[in-house]
Amino acid sequence: MFWGKRNNLLVTGGMDRTVRLWNPYVPSQCIGMLRSHTAPIFYLHISEEDAKIISVSTDNMIKIWDAEDQSCLFSACSKASGIKGELSACLYAPGTQSLYVAADALALLYLKLRPLPEPHLVVSHVEPVLCCKYNRAFRQVVSCSEGSVIKVWDFETGKQLFEFTSAHGEAAITCLTFDGSGRRLVTGGRDGCLKIWNYNNGHCLHTLKREGKCDEICDCTYVEVNGSKCIVAVGWDRRINVYFDERFFLHGFFSVCIQTQGHKEDILCVAHCPPALLATASYDGEIIVWNMSSGCVYCKLHTPLPTDCTEGGDTSVTQVVFLRTRMTTLESGAATLISNGPQGRMKSPISSIAVTPDDSFLYAADSDGYVYVYSIKDYEPLHIPFCSALCFDRLEVIDEDRVLLSSSIDCAVRLWSLDGEYIGTFGQTEPWEVFTPASWKHPRVPYEILTDPQSLPIHPVLEGQSSVLCIRGKLEQYLL
Repeated sequence: MFWGKRNNLLVTGGMDRTVRLWNPYVPSQCIGMLRSHTAPIFYLHISEEDAKIISVSTDNMIKIWDAEDQSCLFSACSKASGIKGELSACLYAPGTQSLYVAADALALLYLKLRPLPEPHLVVSHVEPVLCCKYNRAFRQVVSCSEGSVIKVWDFETGKQLFEFTSAHGEAAITCLTFDGSGRRLVTGGRDGCLKIWNYNNGHCLHTLKREGKCDEICDCTYVEVNGSKCIVAVGWDRRINVYFDERFFLHGFFSVCIQTQGHKEDILCVAHCPPALLATASYDGEIIVWNMSSGCVYCKLHTPLPTDCTEGGDTSVTQVVFLRTRMTTLESGAATLISNGPQGRMKSPISSIAVTPDDSFLYAADSDGYVYVYSIKDYEPLHIPFCSALCFDRLEVIDEDRVLLSSSIDCAVRLWSLDGEYIGTFGQTEPWEVFTPASWKHPRVPYEILTDPQSLPIHPVLEGQSSVLCIRGKLEQYLL
């Protein structure tokens, strides 16, 4: 509780995580309630000079409120602001609009009511980003670039934690995955090598490569089948190479090939569905589903070409996704596998797809940088919530935090809410707090869109030429 004599204002806070404003002469009912904290409030202060309220909760979240319009002006968590240790006291200095915070050391935070737009294009890498992935075990994001650089980011703030260069020499890193525990990183490159890393210190634990071969690896995944753990890698050699992760072998891994006569073209992607199904897709558009226990073909799928597809056009399938909840029930008439490609019905092809864990919504990005959201319960398009200047290369839904992770050839790794709100770009100057929307870049958009109208491609929905329902067929042909 804190009493501001000048403003005749009494503020209270406690276990219910709500700051209440009172007129001490009318105690029967509070005059305002400030809700935003997610933990009990243990410290309150009123800056009477400019009618500001400072509140601190037990999760080390600091908030500054405007007592007049009862709005939150500033939110900061200790991690994003670089504050170490437990918070013990705060003092707001109205003259400099800054907040002094006492913890293990004294920290000074400046209040910025209206942060300026980024004065330049913010990038996460110097070279195009070819793959990125979220690590749930450590709440980190790992991204890899065409320049063979691996960077590790703090998911909750967007800050870079670590990087190491020349991971695959001068070869680009084309794919990545984690082992079952999330402690080891697996990367594949254009040099034909798979490398296993302790990615927190950049130490390479193993290098896996077929003898005499240097064919590019296009995709990899870590799977567990019948109690055995293994890495599955596919690429230009048109084989499915399986490296068993067995500790009792001398070098930790031994390899087998479960097929040599399957695909006739380069294999571009792979997906696993427990317990033993594996899907691979190739440059000619063929999708093969394998039984990993027997090594035999379960079925082959050939996506039909659109009627307006030109002969000799791109027919490649670069991503396949199992709808795992449907695979367990095998609902009649429901799709159980989704792929992108070949050519779509609209001008720009789909470059990446991702689904929510419950298989209710599909996020599909095209080469113009638009992300479409589909309800795949009924296969209805919903809306077009956000866009970037260049093609999205990879999407990943982080459902527990309601966000979407994206990487693209414009060298950026970005975070969005599932409703299309722009949270930020990994590597930007100001860190975000992923649980605090006030710290997000929204409603601003990435710099290249904000300043360059030519970076926004013409789109029939945005131009009012057609409704969203008119483009529903864009992905229907890919629901197998």
